[in-house]
Amino acid sequence: MGTGNGGFSKAGLHRVRDVLARHVGSGRIPGLVALVSRGDETHVEALGTMRHDGGAPMRRETLFRMASTTKPVTMAPVMVLLDECRLRLDDLVDPWLPELADRRVLKRIDGPLDDTVPARRPITVRDLLTSTFGLGVDLTALGSPIMDAVFERGVFSQGAASLPEPDEWMRRLGTLPLMRQPGEHWQYHLSHDVLGVLVARVTGQPFETFLRERVLDPLGMKDTGFHVPADKIDRLPPGYVPDPRTGEFTVWDEAVGGQYSAPPAFQSGGGGLVSTVDDYHAYFRMLLNHGMHGTERILSRPAVQLMTTNRLTPEQEAARSALARDAVHVSFGQGQQGGWGFGMAVRTYRGDYAPIGQYGWDGGTGTTTYADPDHQLTGILLTQVGMSTPDSARLIHDFWTTLYQAIDD
Repeated sequence: MGTGNGGFSKAGLHRVRDVLARHVGSGRIPGLVALVSRGDETHVEALGTMRHDGGAPMRRETLFRMASTTKPVTMAPVMVLLDECRLRLDDLVDPWLPELADRRVLKRIDGPLDDTVPARRPITVRDLLTSTFGLGVDLTALGSPIMDAVFERGVFSQGAASLPEPDEWMRRLGTLPLMRQPGEHWQYHLSHDVLGVLVARVTGQPFETFLRERVLDPLGMKDTGFHVPADKIDRLPPGYVPDPRTGEFTVWDEAVGGQYSAPPAFQSGGGGLVSTVDDYHAYFRMLLNHGMHGTERILSRPAVQLMTTNRLTPEQEAARSALARDAVHVSFGQGQQGGWGFGMAVRTYRGDYAPIGQYGWDGGTGTTTYADPDHQLTGILLTQVGMSTPDSARLIHDFWTTLYQAIDD
């Protein structure tokens, strides 16, 4: 990282680099690529190697499995449809997603799947956008009949190649009762995959096609997609899931012949993208610029405001905060921001170095992407190490801790 000239201090940038290098030097993080920007000042670090046993070095153009940091980007096509009035916030989803009509709801989240009551009302587009439509991955309910069914019926996307095609996926999802009443409770992840299907059915195009035409191509995000073409596969490192007991590196997904080496049957809006630091920088810079990319408008200013301000009620926010605290042994401290907008967390209290108003999200493959409108700051850190151990989460924490100290006002 270079010297600062009003955006970051020279000493602060050196501290960021030293902390990143220390994590790579520990042997627990083979390599990383980090980008920090403020105003017109941008710095990138590429440290370590593509594989844990050496090999090619990390480079600025290295591709990474974005996991849940997919969510902020794949929310944009839905906002395009809202801007164009092809969808409305309180439209019922039944006409496009009949699999979600006439829902039954569990009496108790840990109860049997047939112990249900009727849903009090239909599901709306707003419910999907705020992750409150009634189904999701609940880390506090692992081992319950409903969570077992979510995994057994193959509706949770654990990788690009692990899901059936969209109509079959929706059919399976429709066989499950809701965990909560529509609009009642924040539930993680599944709503973003549903939104991808919704976009495809409303537009009559594959989700990725509409995403590319309206968001990725206008932003110049040429390396972002749901798979890696053969001529770029050498830029994708293996995905590692370290052994939780020993820390030994286990390959979850190889590049050549792996889950991202061919187009998937299901384009997962919840976690399926592959990308680079520069592509994600273009996206978050567009959000900081209120929907503008140069002279071209990608999203309206109100759409960006809806995405990046807290949309949860105080009760929903309290439940989300409690979930993050209670699952700290699984999430290693991630997810404790309080609020949620559309497709991303929004900080509503100051619990660490990041201020209220910062927005973005983290990914289970060791990725973090946030923007801070007050400081006009973007930070992106990408690794190939999944959060089966605390190592990548600790790296992410230290990245943000030192980055905020580097601000030079």
